[in-house]
Formats: sequence, C-alpha cells, structure tokens
Amino acid sequence: MIRFSLPDPAHRLSGVRLWQELRLRSVDFTYGAAGWTLAIPKPPVHRMEYLFELRHRDGSLETILDPGNPLRARGIFGPKSVLEFPEYSPPAWLGYPAPSGGASVWAPPGVGGDLPLLVVHDGPEYDELSGLTRYLAAGVAGGWLPPLRAILLHPVDRNADYSANPAYADFLAGQPYRSATVRIGMGTSLGALAMLHAQWRHPELFDALFLQSGSFFQPRHDAHERRFPYYERVVRFVEEVLKGTAVRAVPTTMTCGATEENIHNNRAMAEALRTQGYTVTLRETADMHNYTAWRDAFHPSLTRLLQEVCR
Repeated sequence: MIRFSLPDPAHRLSGVRLWQELRLRSVDFTYGAAGWTLAIPKPPVHRMEYLFELRHRDGSLETILDPGNPLRARGIFGPKSVLEFPEYSPPAWLGYPAPSGGASVWAPPGVGGDLPLLVVHDGPEYDELSGLTRYLAAGVAGGWLPPLRAILLHPVDRNADYSANPAYADFLAGQPYRSATVRIGMGTSLGALAMLHAQWRHPELFDALFLQSGSFFQPRHDAHERRFPYYERVVRFVEEVLKGTAVRAVPTTMTCGATEENIHNNRAMAEALRTQGYTVTLRETADMHNYTAWRDAFHPSLTRLLQEVCR
C-alpha cells in the first residue's frame, strides 16, 4: 500500500483528494487524529506524479505539492510531487555532463561534414524537461549513437500547428534542412501526430519517425477531447491513415504509457502503419503522459532507431 498524509490540526479544510492521471478510484482522504490520510494499492507504474487537491471551507479548490515528499518532477504545467517505486531507475546517460548553453540547432563538438538530422517538435521543452541534447551528447561521445545533428523546433501556435494542419506540414517540407541526407522526425503528443501528418503529406520529408504518446484521436477512444478546437481535423486525418495506404513507409518507433489515455489509439495506429508496410516498434512503458516518461524511453527505443537509420 501507498500512504499519503497532510497535517491539518485546526481542521481548516473540508476535503483533500489525490490528483493524478492514472484514473484511480477512491482518492478522497479521510480526516482523523493524524490529519488527512489516504492509503491506496500500488498502481501499475514504476513512478507516479501527483498533487494534493485541497477543498477549502468556502468551496474553493487549490492544488499543492505534497509537503511531506521532497521529490519533484518538472513539467510544462509546473512541478509535481513524484513517487519512484523500487523497480524504477533513471537512465544512466543522465550522468553525462549537460551541453553548455542552449541552441535551436545542436551538433556534437568536433564533428563536421554532412550528418543525419533529428527534427524535434517541442524541441526546447524536450531539451529542458527531458535532457534531449544531453542524451545525444552522451550517446555520440560514448559511441552508442552515430554522429548526428538535431534541430529543436518551437511552434508559433502549438494547437493550430500540430493538429494535422496542412499549411504547417507544407511549411516543414519547405525548410532547408530537407537537404540533409537522413532525416528523423520526432515528437510527443500532438507533436507526434504532426510529424506523422507531415510524413504522410510529404512522403520524402522524413526517413524515420520517433513518436511518443501520439494524440491519434478517434471518437471511440477520445470523445472527451471534442472540446479541442481542432478535434475534427485530427480525427479526419487519423481515419485517413487507419483506412488508407501509405505512399512511402519508413521505420517508426512509438512509445506510450501502458496506462495512459492515449494507449488505445497508439496501439491502433501502430497496427495500421504495420499493415501499410511501416516497420513499427511500439514500446509500452510503465509511466504516464509526461516528459520524464518520454525521457526514460529514449534508450533503448530512440537509440535503436537512430542506430538503424543513421548507419
């Protein structure tokens, strides 16, 4: 069992809930002599990010970090408390020194000539929250990654650009990095969807794809996403892929948390791409929809893809 507690000696709160993305049941704390407490069975993940949701006497809600747990995980919506269970271990490459400074284009020091190019959606966030260029630097220095460059893309309007937008896919196809001899498209969530859409619309643009927790919306699995302003456009593209025929199939590696919302549409997409000739590997991880989970899947999933296509 996992036990949580929150002191409240004056009983100022009217309730406490455990906020998490695992869709766990019975997450309301009970109040007693020790304050607010909750015990739940260990969930089927190796690590768990969470917050406490406080309900005040006036009915207002507030989310806070767990004051009894100093371990934190960074994310695009702010830090969260995190539990790391005994089976979890962070990737060894985190011990490699981080490259100094930030850049929209990364290349290994002292390596020249034409190099394969990794094109990364949400690149600055991938780098800041998942240590992408540290991973690349460690791999190239250690010899377990081939020398390559990376371009870290940042969207102007993420929802509009990354939602199967033909204008954005055409923009990608017109960039000068298309001259690189080998190009690998990388993205997560909507960024993964946009990479697949770009490769589908411009088959010669990418020679391989690395897609993490792709937002491949289908009404049967993702009706709750209808409030997303570009939902119908995404659904139309996904249906086109599921029922269509690829012009050019490329090696594709996918990762997704086995218990996250996107797992069902990722499984369906992986199977559809396989039937169209893509060489697809789908790795289901013991984590959720967050940058630490995506970071932890770089090795061996991205490693093997880069080794295969950048020979």
